[in-house]
Amino acid sequence: MSTPSKSLFSTLTAELSFSKYQGLGNDFLMLDGRGVADPEFVFGLTPELVVELCDRRFGVGGDGVILALAPNNGGELRMRIFNADGTEPEMCGNGIRCLARFLADRDGDGPGRTWQIDTLAGRIVPELLPDGTIRVDMGAPFLQSEQVPTTLPVGEAGLPQGELEVDRERFAVAAAGMGNPHVVIPVPAVDEIDLDRFGSQFEVHPSFPAKTNVHFVEVVAPDHLVMRVWERGAGPTLACGTGACATLVACHSLGLCDRRARLDLPGGPLQIHWDEASGKVFMDGPAEHVFDALIPDPRAVAEARSLAMQSTPAAASAAAPVAAPATAATTPEIDCATVCTKGCIRPDNCPSAEARARVAALLNGSSLDDLVTLATNSLETRTRARFERDTGLSG
Repeated sequence: MSTPSKSLFSTLTAELSFSKYQGLGNDFLMLDGRGVADPEFVFGLTPELVVELCDRRFGVGGDGVILALAPNNGGELRMRIFNADGTEPEMCGNGIRCLARFLADRDGDGPGRTWQIDTLAGRIVPELLPDGTIRVDMGAPFLQSEQVPTTLPVGEAGLPQGELEVDRERFAVAAAGMGNPHVVIPVPAVDEIDLDRFGSQFEVHPSFPAKTNVHFVEVVAPDHLVMRVWERGAGPTLACGTGACATLVACHSLGLCDRRARLDLPGGPLQIHWDEASGKVFMDGPAEHVFDALIPDPRAVAEARSLAMQSTPAAASAAAPVAAPATAATTPEIDCATVCTKGCIRPDNCPSAEARARVAALLNGSSLDDLVTLATNSLETRTRARFERDTGLSG
């Protein structure tokens, strides 16, 4: 991924407070916008800014960004999720577990709490369990071709299925929707699959007009499956909640597993149950807090940097007026750095008093975190300037 020459963080119009949560290694930046007046433009978030936030080298790092927003369709709140590439999917199973844990932590909710959350895939209801994990009522799967959507016809198993060729190899596949599209590919051994090679091509296969999430699955036992994930818009990830649900539905429909099974993903296991009576799919799994952070208001950062530069001895020395040659009517120039090592020798007319006063004001008006940030930014600026000077990259 190419890095923009100017950080998009500078486009923020206010400080950005967020929390990071992960579910089986699928990690998200969580933003609470339930009290925001204009949720469509909450926090100045754009697809480009999402990409930069999710960049694991030049940003915070994450598989996506999730917004908790005020309700607009009768639920308790609304969820929007953005993939790491800036696209907006309909739903994310791991993401909604992380959202539930985030809400519980933020609002002080205990076991038994449920949330009526509206998503682009419809109403989803997570529940906080006594052991701290989250159970999510994912609703009934979509098994008609146009609902997924896919051009694969519905087969004998009661869901879209067929054979697809990818990179000169043919695979027997099945498709299912969980509010977002999934293709499930049973294989003898998932570890032998070249996920980058085949996942990327299945994602954009013409049989899936809205693209698709891709899941290779190995059946270990009727109640135990192992899968690997290529997520639409994110690439290889450690887990996919909706994908685990779709995988169990597809494998059960194909006669490969029971209605209840453990699905092992690279990030850990999920318990999936396709309830026969209600037709709904239930997912049990963890969601954990990683850290809280704040991206400061770019204007405040610029002002603090300016103040810090003005308050350094070098800046103060450069800003000080040039002393006139010593005469009977003038005071001899003093080099404070060498003459005043044991204390100011001219306290009544100290040439560095103004600079020291600015430093004292900075220290008194800043927290330790602010000062560490200023020092880090100043060092980074000077290092970058030296690098550009030495390599001739400036301009």
